[in-house]
Amino acid sequence: MLKWLGLAYGRAAAWRRAWYVNHPSERRRLDRPVVSVGNLTVGGSGKTPVVAHLARWLLAQGERPAILSRGYARRARVDGVLVVSDAVGVREPVDRSGDEPQMLARSLPGVPVLVCADRHLAGTLAERQFGCTVHLLDDGFQHHALCRDVDLVLVAPGDFEGHVLPAGRLREPAEVATEATAFIVAPGSTSAGNPDDWAWVATTAPTGVPVFEAVFVPGRPVRLAPFGVPLTLDADAKVMALAGIARPERFFQTVRAMGWRVVKERAVRDHHWFSAREVAAIAAAAADADADVVLTTEKDAMRLVGIPRVASAVAASSVPFGCVSAGVTIEPADRFGPWLLERLGEARAMAVSQRRGTTSA
Repeated sequence: MLKWLGLAYGRAAAWRRAWYVNHPSERRRLDRPVVSVGNLTVGGSGKTPVVAHLARWLLAQGERPAILSRGYARRARVDGVLVVSDAVGVREPVDRSGDEPQMLARSLPGVPVLVCADRHLAGTLAERQFGCTVHLLDDGFQHHALCRDVDLVLVAPGDFEGHVLPAGRLREPAEVATEATAFIVAPGSTSAGNPDDWAWVATTAPTGVPVFEAVFVPGRPVRLAPFGVPLTLDADAKVMALAGIARPERFFQTVRAMGWRVVKERAVRDHHWFSAREVAAIAAAAADADADVVLTTEKDAMRLVGIPRVASAVAASSVPFGCVSAGVTIEPADRFGPWLLERLGEARAMAVSQRRGTTSA
């Protein structure tokens, strides 16, 4: 039954993509280049850390990036475009923005983060109000209504195989991978990356599509109360690892790879909203396990510190709560940087050509 449902879902997804290809007038284009970061499968693949890395890199190149997000799993729905952050700072709480946009807004001062189901509307506002020169579309490979100039698709071994939802993890049939501008091997669980993963993707990916690698670079732990204060841990510190992400085992592996002793693990569903009572239970479990600290992901931290009652429970805990950021670099950097700048140059030249053609007509 799941196989047949997956076949039907796959055909529907393929039809939707083909419909936009055959009806280009239904796809809207922004004035500035759009770089999409997406994937083929459901679940976490490291898209948000890659978006953050690209934003910092573009800033260093003199660009003014804006991040456009759907704001998945928000608790409070808002009509129109929600400006989560601007040049001044963070403007919206996590329950209105969603955890991933909130994380991007807090970690990227000066970079506008906008949330809206209509990414064209959000991008238009970013261009007119913030003067952005390039858009970063978070989770955009299946967002066909907006034209993209660069489609970066994160992949891991097995992503070109398997079944479409609900029989498997693929969002669309694997054949759509040919439409990627480049593949980025999803970050592994250690800072060294996984050469076997890169080799698998490089030899399995469609011919002619360049392959780069996102290498995980863990940050130093910080406290959740007060948020952002450095958290000093001994080399043999005992940790309760807490994760509400799509693949919690990756975080648990990361904590172990950083040298700490994981005495207890707790996984909750992706984008889980914690309650004050739940935080108290987690703290009690950590104390029972003789843990020195409860360590969680940066994404989970947004939901733990962004709701006042929950944040108060975190601050009152006898066991401190901390988080570890999930930074990445895209390698080889000396090849990826020039490649992306060339793609942006081509997009801008095409936009100028199209405007001239429209004016002449």
